[in-house]
Amino acid sequence: MMTSEIRETSPPIAAGIWIAVISSFINGSTFVLQKKGILRSRKRGVSYLKDGVWWSGTLSMIVGQMGNFLAYNAAPAVVVTPLGALGVLFGAVLASYLLQEQLNVLGKLGCVLCCCGSVVLIIHSPESESVTSSLELEERLADPVFVTYSLLVVLLLVVLMVWVAPAHGTSNIMVYVSICSLLGSFTVTSTKGLGLAAQDAFSGGPSSSRALGLFLGLLGTLSVSVLIQFTFINKALEHYSSNMFEAIYYVTFTSTVLTASAILFREWTTVGLVDCLGMLCGLTVVAVGVLLLRISSEASLTWKQTAKGPDKRD
Repeated sequence: MMTSEIRETSPPIAAGIWIAVISSFINGSTFVLQKKGILRSRKRGVSYLKDGVWWSGTLSMIVGQMGNFLAYNAAPAVVVTPLGALGVLFGAVLASYLLQEQLNVLGKLGCVLCCCGSVVLIIHSPESESVTSSLELEERLADPVFVTYSLLVVLLLVVLMVWVAPAHGTSNIMVYVSICSLLGSFTVTSTKGLGLAAQDAFSGGPSSSRALGLFLGLLGTLSVSVLIQFTFINKALEHYSSNMFEAIYYVTFTSTVLTASAILFREWTTVGLVDCLGMLCGLTVVAVGVLLLRISSEASLTWKQTAKGPDKRD
């Protein structure tokens, strides 16, 4: 019985992993292309909204998010989210060509660690999830623990966007990173929930109207979260290098998404102690990798400033 269940769930999970890998490469080009567009428009003295390269990065983000939607509904979020490390790798390579953000030995080692950590996470990832219908999803959304978590996230976002970002956003990268990462708690869980709600919303069954309301609510939450994320991502790219932002953003985004997913979908319940330790080790390796990428980026920026003299940071 257990063997047959695993065989039935393995194909969609495998498809979700492949979609996530492709989406990660597409998403990895997003920040680099948008940063390139911002720099080009700045030199011409026009808005980046009039730059074709920036729009190509925006299109990549849309396509990548569509891929993420499919991946999150075919495989557990704890599998899909860590695969974003591949996007960090591709983004670092692409930035070295388009933005001249060259990788030193530490940067290359960081990329390798990101890939190795992702493989470890996949090996020890759960094989199934416990939420399979819109009714069960509603129960999870109304759980006091998840409600409390959501309210705390909303409160923190309001404080960051209204008071902290205007004062410290351009001097501390963690402000923009924190805003975008916390919004991931809503974007990913909404994306995952949309797939479950859609099954009942468009089935024509007795609970379809209720499921449709849930579907529209999740869609609205996803749309608002994505728009706010999009705004603050571009604010960050106007002031910081794409490599640095993407590396730090990946670690914090993954952490918030895994936390929200663990609370709402309880995807950790099927994982034993050994697998938990394995996934923790994998995430640690990935975190070390992106940290090395950040150090590499900072070292490269310092070297350029030393060689060319004081200059204005992009």
